[in-house]
Order: sequence, then C-alpha cells, then structure tokens
Amino acid sequence: MQTNYFNPELETMNRQQLEQLQLQRLKKTVEHCMNNAFYRKRFKELGITPDDIRSLDDVKKLPFTSKEDLRDNYPFGLSCVPLKECTRLHSSSGTTGNPTVVLHTQRDLDEWANAVARCLWMVGSRPEDVFQNSAGYGMFTAGLGFQYGAEKVGMLTVPAAAGNTTRQIKFIKDFGTTVLHAIPSYASRIYEVMKQEGVDPRTDTKLRVLCIGAEPHSEEQRKRIEENLGVKAYNSYGISEMMGPGVAFECPEQNGLHIWEDYFIVEIIDPVTLEPVPDGQLGELVLTTINREAMPLLRYRTRDLTRILPGECPCGRTHRRLARLQGRSDDMIILKGVNIFPIQIEKILLKFKELSTDYLITLETKNGNDTMTVEVELSQLFTDDYTRLQTLEKTITRLLKDEILITPKVKLVPKGTLATSDEKKAVRVKDLRKMF
Repeated sequence: MQTNYFNPELETMNRQQLEQLQLQRLKKTVEHCMNNAFYRKRFKELGITPDDIRSLDDVKKLPFTSKEDLRDNYPFGLSCVPLKECTRLHSSSGTTGNPTVVLHTQRDLDEWANAVARCLWMVGSRPEDVFQNSAGYGMFTAGLGFQYGAEKVGMLTVPAAAGNTTRQIKFIKDFGTTVLHAIPSYASRIYEVMKQEGVDPRTDTKLRVLCIGAEPHSEEQRKRIEENLGVKAYNSYGISEMMGPGVAFECPEQNGLHIWEDYFIVEIIDPVTLEPVPDGQLGELVLTTINREAMPLLRYRTRDLTRILPGECPCGRTHRRLARLQGRSDDMIILKGVNIFPIQIEKILLKFKELSTDYLITLETKNGNDTMTVEVELSQLFTDDYTRLQTLEKTITRLLKDEILITPKVKLVPKGTLATSDEKKAVRVKDLRKMF
C-alpha cells in the first residue's frame, strides 16, 4: 500500500528521536574526520578533540569548512577513506582556479539516491510516472542525482539531458512525461518554444509535476511557470559539496523546503560575525554532513542565504523547513551603500504580464558614479504601443526604487534580445565596475 511518505519512520520521527539520531551520527562523523589530516590540524588549532562533542549544541565548537578549503586541498585532500573505496567523484564548474571535488563511496551514492527519492515521492511521484530530466549529466550533480533518485522511486526515466528544447518537447509528448526536472529559466524557455510550435502543455502533454532548483527564483516566477505549463512546481535545493539535489525539497504544502536532518545538521549564521541567528531571521546556511563516508564536511559555509521557518508543517514531516533562498552572500550587489539581491528585482518584474522572465542587471561606473541598468524582455502579449511602453517603464522604475531604494534605468527590449542558453543557468548580473 502506497503512503504519502517514502520512509515514514524517518520522515515523521519525533524531534527528540531525530535529535538523538543526529547526535549519534555527529559523534561518529567527527571521529571519522580524524582520518583526514586537514581536520586533524584544525582540531589541534582549536584545542578540541572528538570527546568534546557531547551534545548537538557542541557543533558550534567545530571548525568551519569553506569552498576555499576544498580548492586549497584539491583534488582529494579532504577524503576520509582510501581512494580505492570511492566509486565516483563530482566537481564544481568553477571557471577560475581549482574546482571543488567531492568523493562518494557506493554507500554514499545509495544514500543520495534515497534522499532524492524521498523528495520526489513527497511531491507525488510514483512508480507509474514517467520522469524526464533536462539537467546536464557528467560532473553536474543534478543529472545523475535526479536520475538515480527517480529510478529508486521506480519511475520510467527519460535522461534527456540539457539543451535541444524541440527534442525535449517531443519526448514530453511522445513518452507521456508526467514529472519534469528543469532549472526555472529553462522551464520558461520550454514554454516559449511550446508556444512557437503550437503545443498546449495542458492538452497536448501529461505534465503535472515540475521540480525546479539550481537558480534562486522568486515566488512570482514559480507562479508564472505553474500557470504557463499547467503544473505544480516544487522548489528543490541541492549543493554539490553536500551531495547535490536531495538536500531539501518542498512538500505539497509549498510552504518551505524540508531539509533532511537525518543527513545534515543545520545552522543559520550571521555571515559577518559567524554567530548563530534566531529561527526566522535571514542568514547564511551552514551544513554538517552526518551520513557520509568518503568526504564528510563539518560546518560547511554554503554562502546561501535563507532562514528557518518556525512551526510545524501540516504535511506531518518533522524535519525543519528552510525559506526560499534569497541568493548568496557573495552575490549581493552593493550599490551606493545599499545591499541589493537580484531576486528583489525579479519579484517586481514578474508582477507584469507584459514582461517575460528574461532580464539582465548591468552595473557600471559612469563619470565617477555607479549606475544600474535593468533590461527586461517584453512578452509576446505586448504590442507596438510606444506610449504604453513609456508608461510601463516609468511604473517599473518607480516600483523598483520603492523596493531597492535606488533608481535604476529600466529598458524594455524585444523578445529574444537577451541571449539565453538551453544548458546553463541564466546570467542575471553583469558587474562591469570590476573592470575599472
């Protein structure tokens, strides 16, 4: 008999039992980290030993780990097992310096598949579904991560990979795809090509569930995608240093992402002071793996900005929920002393049906002053009414000023002006100030 839970015992475990499991796994993980020279050195510098970890609160005694630590110890310097015990590695797509490399044993891969399967089952995926994955395979974790999770659920899987949107749509129609994984900007691209080809996703396809992630996106963009494709779109959070997809996922309530606390200990810290912030307050997400063999990471600074949502979820799962990610601490725009996140601009733009989901924020220095230009494509709903165009630009400019406290220059450009890629995350910000 099918239930609403992939693993009822773990997903609905009471908080006391869950925290006991976390402490048990944390102690074991810390002991395991002593197999690694990097962590042995960090523990010695801090004057602590594994015996100092007696409660979950003692996680604060542990050293932080950063992306720079992984790069400095490239490629295998943070491994806690011999290389012969590892089955696979994934690496980041960094364009400068060493990438970050993460190793996995076969047990790690099995647990990863279980975590992703738990997420997919939570949003209604079942063995009778057809799952299509439009993520890139290879070093990018979303491809294989979702693939093995979908297979664990028992679905027929379509490893379509990234790009070739016309072929993606043909597969969706011909194979009866019901569950699709795509990054938000590409989901919007699929809809645009469907319109061009005269495909109505509501009548010509069987799509009903969409898993979106990898890019920060606003609630407005999610609603736009749901309306366009006629699906329920569920937010996914993954990070390659943890495992990839499967770290946290929305349930059908769509009121935050359940983060699987039998896999991770969750902290939210002030990115400047590094001190913990109260539940409900925005800060940087810090994760400690407690169910990994090859390469456990202690207090990994994700740089992703979110907050813990207080209270229980009506779905019955006891694992805490993260709010929608607001971006990254290192993606924050500082303009004229004001802190701005691209997602703030996006949520204003997507209030207008006249606009598409493609936009570009350009920062420049002109005559000694920093400026912001927001280019956004018009949707196909817009006509060549220049008076209306000017009025729309003024309205958007006013709303953006109210939101970000800076007056940008708004440019409404024809559909197709801003280059989009079928394979890569959308580029939202160009900071040309760095060139001077």
